[in-house]
Amino acid sequence: MTAVTTSTTARPATPTSRRASSLRPTRSRRVDRPRRSVLLTVLCALVLVYALVPLVWLVINATKSQGDLFGSFGLWFAGDVNLLDNIARTLSYDDGVFGRWFLNTLLYVVVGAGGATVLAVLGGYGLAKFDFVGKKAVLAVVIGAVAVPGTALAVPTFLMFSQMGITNTPLAVIVPSLISPFGLYLMWTFASEAIPTELLEAARVDGAGELRTFAQVCLPLLAPGTVTVLLFTVVATWNNYFLPLIMLRDPDWYPLTLGLNAWNAQAATAGGEAIFDLVITGSLLTVLPLVVAFLFLQRYWQSGLSAGGVKE
Repeated sequence: MTAVTTSTTARPATPTSRRASSLRPTRSRRVDRPRRSVLLTVLCALVLVYALVPLVWLVINATKSQGDLFGSFGLWFAGDVNLLDNIARTLSYDDGVFGRWFLNTLLYVVVGAGGATVLAVLGGYGLAKFDFVGKKAVLAVVIGAVAVPGTALAVPTFLMFSQMGITNTPLAVIVPSLISPFGLYLMWTFASEAIPTELLEAARVDGAGELRTFAQVCLPLLAPGTVTVLLFTVVATWNNYFLPLIMLRDPDWYPLTLGLNAWNAQAATAGGEAIFDLVITGSLLTVLPLVVAFLFLQRYWQSGLSAGGVKE
């Protein structure tokens, strides 16, 4: 009995078979997935709680009466909800001075923060895309100005404005708000990366002037940075307390921060009326415009984050 053995000759792999084998999943390959850090998640949760607890406390206590503020738990509602009554009393107290403080704050924000944003955009674009004599010195001054706190300049600014005779006027609050070294530095760094030099050269070759190039080509690209600077300057001007405290004596020109502090201090004065419920309700009304501004303008931040996500 003869054993017949058959041998198979290995055929060379064709390009099609090699491509098919390369597409087959193997055990050695792993799909890279972002790893979740438990510690980082816990830290983010703690930061979220730290940020939200004061806002939750403010919303809850704005619904309480003066007696319920001290007779109930701070992080829970009382028996009666007096939010609408507190809002009405806040807007009508002292002949409606809260509304005037709100309009004053709006004036300081629109003129001061709006002007600071415009100057930061123009200055940052110029520093990023133009060369001129003394540019390095200007950049050094801007970086140095970022490190100087605004409170350190309040007293020298008051002495200078008192010599000019503009203290106790809106100009004493608006003029210092027009200068934002951090906004200028932020727009300088953002414009350096967001606007390609080749795009400017192409616009100039097509015959566009510098003003038209900036308005039609560069300004849309600077929208995320502009909104970021606008929000920073709006928050800084809206919450500004120390500068108006030094510059203003007339309560009719007070911003909301200074006016609410004056209401809060009434309880410590002789014969003063304690209106802590109105102070808390007024604080809630003061915070709401900033929350609304952040919610409506956050889409510009998202578009700025995804602007560089496409690889050319």
